Amino acid sequence: YRAFAFDQRGYSSGARRPHVEDYRIDALVADVLAVADTQGMDRFDLVGHDWGAMVAWVLAARHPERIRTLTAVSVPHPAAFGAALGGGDPDQAERSSYIGVFRQEGVAERALLGEDESGDGLRAMFVASGLAADAAEIDVFVAAMLEPGALTAALNWYRAMSADAVGDVGKISVPTLYVWSTQDIALGRQAAEATAQWVSGPYRFEILEGVSHWIPEAAPQDLNRLLLEHLGSSQ
Repeated sequence: YRAFAFDQRGYSSGARRPHVEDYRIDALVADVLAVADTQGMDRFDLVGHDWGAMVAWVLAARHPERIRTLTAVSVPHPAAFGAALGGGDPDQAERSSYIGVFRQEGVAERALLGEDESGDGLRAMFVASGLAADAAEIDVFVAAMLEPGALTAALNWYRAMSADAVGDVGKISVPTLYVWSTQDIALGRQAAEATAQWVSGPYRFEILEGVSHWIPEAAPQDLNRLLLEHLGSSQ
């Protein structure tokens, strides 16, 4: 397999748009298709974690003709997540309370960067959400967010989020693998299990016991095994 892992909008210094509206889901979906188009890929296997998974769900729903298989990691189908967040699951509402802070311009930046703008708040967030305090990834992630404008661009993904934009995401018809972990601090079991109702095509739901939200970092061998099995099962 050829793998393309690109810096998404705002995370790349070359694609750091200044306005909140530049980070709406339509633009994020269009970016993925544009990358595929530049590589001459009419159909491709799509894999996304966290916000990448949200974009992947929407893309697969809107453009199934472009997707050979979908693999979503951690984040459930938007409709299942919205139902849980909208009152169906008090546990999910509590887990997602941080989103309200992230949407506050200036407030979130100060909290995450710290008084000395060293990124202490970011480090604490990564550790609290499951990364080991000495994980090499933390230094990489924090360094990226300390670039001028990078943190605001990342937070603009949350600020541009609209319930209307993702609430109408229909059922997924392409072969789908969804991987969720029991120690995910941000995403609860109810929406994870309800995702099955939103996939009409072949579906596989895998639970990683005792793994945090950071599945690609914490359980790469398990994730790669599941991913390769999924890719190999589809023609």
